[in-house]
Amino acid sequence: MSAVSDRLPTFPWDKLEPYKETAAAHPDGIVDLSVGTPVDPVPELIQKALVAAADSPGYPTVWGTPELRDAITGWCARRLGARDLTHHNVLPIVGSKELVAWLPTQLGLGPGAKVAYPRLAYPTYEVGARLARAEYVTYEDPLELDPTGLALLWLNSPSNPTGRVLSKDELTRVVAWAREHGVLLVSDECYLELGWEADPTSVLHPDVCGGSYEGIVAVHSLSKRSNLAGYRAAFAAGDAAVLGDLLQIRKHGGMMTSAPTQAAVIAALGDDAHVHAQRERYAARRTALREALVRHGFRIEHSEASLYLWATRDESCWDTVAHLASLGILVAPGDFYGEAGAHFVRVAMTATDERVAAAVSRLR
Repeated sequence: MSAVSDRLPTFPWDKLEPYKETAAAHPDGIVDLSVGTPVDPVPELIQKALVAAADSPGYPTVWGTPELRDAITGWCARRLGARDLTHHNVLPIVGSKELVAWLPTQLGLGPGAKVAYPRLAYPTYEVGARLARAEYVTYEDPLELDPTGLALLWLNSPSNPTGRVLSKDELTRVVAWAREHGVLLVSDECYLELGWEADPTSVLHPDVCGGSYEGIVAVHSLSKRSNLAGYRAAFAAGDAAVLGDLLQIRKHGGMMTSAPTQAAVIAALGDDAHVHAQRERYAARRTALREALVRHGFRIEHSEASLYLWATRDESCWDTVAHLASLGILVAPGDFYGEAGAHFVRVAMTATDERVAAAVSRLR
């Protein structure tokens, strides 16, 4: 076991524990804005679908039911503008983090292969490369990467942690570059439905991919849009050859979404009303937190989408974490996401209205 665990970086969140204790000592309790876990109820129609499918004694299939694949292809067409997707272009996954962590291994990458991801990024992209013993490189502009040995290129738009959104033109250029160099491009689009000052575009949009899914895969999650983080519900869509190979591997590994969860996903993808309602909740929290942080002396960069504000006081991120912890507010230090984040903190909007109001009051 140590041979595997030794490949991994130190789990960063353990470093935050002393600051969490400080924040928790506040007389009015902690306001935890450090993680992006949903706090609002699972929409009732989704809960009902889960309960209705609770009597599921048999094994579910890794590929999901035909009804689930219909729901995924239908949503991709309606929401992403993806044309002519078939069941062979989609694959249910057990939460998006699972795929991010294990995709390099499932692709058969190893020593000598390179995985690239943004300079400021979700740490699991690096973890996935390390688990596969592949090399990993970061980029500011993917078009400046050396394509030699590059097997997997991760995009993340809207970005975690910064909330930055890649424009349609930027995405189009990267897709063309990846195809020119034979690099598999996988776009993590889990925050796509949470655009505030920008309208995020998928790599599956025909204006970006030219109507062909060759060499590209998009990853989507229901954790944020539908408050389903506890359900582990997500899917990949794109290149049928890539997803077909992954399907066979995942069959052998038993990487299947539970039957009740599949039913819940069908209900979630078929309803837009609960997504709009949740967006309104997050929009109100975002406005309140952003205004309070700016009044308190912070500068907000990017943050045009996603569930986070990328904030700085032009000091060490850990000094900022300590300052906010003294006010009973816990945030994530920017260097969790790369050295380029050393002077930023990530402030999550995933707290109840009451806790957000408490943070705003303290920041005054």
